[in-house]
Amino acid sequence: MPASASSTAAASAPRIAIVDCDHEAFAEEQRAADAAGIELVKAQAITEDEVIAAAQGADAILVQYAPITARVLDALPGLKAVGRYGVGVDTVDLEAATVRGVPVCNVPDYSIEDVSDHAIALAMTLVRGTAQLDRRVRAGRYGLEAIKPLHRVCEQTFGVVGLGRIGRATATKARALGFAVVGSDPMLEVGSTSADGTPVLAFEDLLERSDVLSLHVPLTDATHHLIDADALGRLKTGAMLVNTCRGAVVDTQALLAALPTGRPRSAALDVFETEPIPAGSPLLDEENLVLTPHASWYSEESEAELKARIAAAMVAAVRGERPPHVVNPDALAG
Repeated sequence: MPASASSTAAASAPRIAIVDCDHEAFAEEQRAADAAGIELVKAQAITEDEVIAAAQGADAILVQYAPITARVLDALPGLKAVGRYGVGVDTVDLEAATVRGVPVCNVPDYSIEDVSDHAIALAMTLVRGTAQLDRRVRAGRYGLEAIKPLHRVCEQTFGVVGLGRIGRATATKARALGFAVVGSDPMLEVGSTSADGTPVLAFEDLLERSDVLSLHVPLTDATHHLIDADALGRLKTGAMLVNTCRGAVVDTQALLAALPTGRPRSAALDVFETEPIPAGSPLLDEENLVLTPHASWYSEESEAELKARIAAAMVAAVRGERPPHVVNPDALAG
């Protein structure tokens, strides 16, 4: 859909286009743009054509979910930078951006506490069975049968897949609760320990040892469906799965098929292969799933920080300065 101007800046002013975003307000972005004399325009683009229309004449774009492809970049030859609302940049064709000299920026550390808090909250919901008990009490059904067997936290092992910033924060919080914590990360040597003191295991060993498995990896070719039928089959009977990273890290169909076998016994998902979850999805009817709407990143503080920092990065790029947190630094090599 066509963009609508959100400031009265002159037509000759440099321009930042927000091509899509589901936030309710844009005060931080507007403040940064106004201070720099930059026009800010907003749209809610979904398709490539809508992105191209929304970003015509833009010097930089901010994007949440819309596709930034080679075709989009070719249609916007004056683009100086792409900023992503969040950590992951899987909706942006990084190779195409790099070849065209367009830096892509994210905010890699704005929601570490929020996502790790959410992961722990979901894990404890599974460990104590609170969501199932709540549903049953509301239906007039008392009793513990639905959550048996239930074990003490201090008797369980918490496995963290991906020991980056969020993974390490999650591991620290799980350890404080009394879990024995282990992790796996392809960037760390098996047998070593991560910066927070988590022992590093081979991925297969982590699957077999974990009572709770929490996922904290980016979505790449290597991690797409990392948790597939084979991985699920390696879990302990009664294990629990938590995903707060990217939906496609888990093979949804494999998970639905595995739940009746008890490997895993239950799962908590904040992210999905298709968002929002389509009406009629079998995910919505599965008793042993806890679902939240891609909410782990959110707090009032994290939202404000995200918006202010990514806007400042695009302002820097428009001014000809090097923006922070460029995920494809080779784009600046020329």
